Amino acid sequence: MKAVFFDFVGTLITKDGENVTHLNIIREVLRRANAELNAEEVWRAYEEESSRLFSELAGKEARKIREVDTEALRRVAERYGFSVPKDFWNISLEMHARYGELFPDAVETIEALKALGLHVGIITDSDNDYIESHLKALGIYDLFDSITTSEEAGYFKPHPRPFQLALEKAGVKPEEALYVGDNPKKDCVGAKNVGMTSVLLDPKTEKRELWGNCDFVVSKLGDVVEIVKGLMEK
Repeated sequence: MKAVFFDFVGTLITKDGENVTHLNIIREVLRRANAELNAEEVWRAYEEESSRLFSELAGKEARKIREVDTEALRRVAERYGFSVPKDFWNISLEMHARYGELFPDAVETIEALKALGLHVGIITDSDNDYIESHLKALGIYDLFDSITTSEEAGYFKPHPRPFQLALEKAGVKPEEALYVGDNPKKDCVGAKNVGMTSVLLDPKTEKRELWGNCDFVVSKLGDVVEIVKGLMEK
């Protein structure tokens, strides 16, 4: 084992923190639009629309995340009768930087893997500016040896290209690398299809019916270190 790669949202940062971030994005959008609407109701509508769009794009040629997010909000805005600010993406970057929340053991896990002499990287469906801004705000940008985005790879997971590009950057073979994510269909399947070992992070045991897609399942990031040590001893 020579390299470990992580997904970002739901793997290094919590979904709860992401929900808080998105709710505050909607609150700021409504404030700028002078729209007296229930922010939580609009946020739920936005989440549904966004999830629908990204589900349709899984594994396909990548679009910029800003375009997909803006399209989702535009559809919701039409339904509720408010306008989307021209600087919506800047609002999004600002709120992600302000409210993003790392899992408690994220930094400790990354540092432990690096101490083992491993290449530690990120593979994420993300725009380049988003992931760079967010990682710097969290204070962990310099911990990673490589960052591979859908924007750079040209495809969304589980397409092989993001994983292959990350392996090329690290200079390792698929069987020498492990990928940690929170989505059994996109993360585990995508990694395994190119020959990597896959680990599912499922803190609340919510995805048991899809555990079979993954080589390992953990409830906390720290468990990844023990899995890696075991693989290195083989």
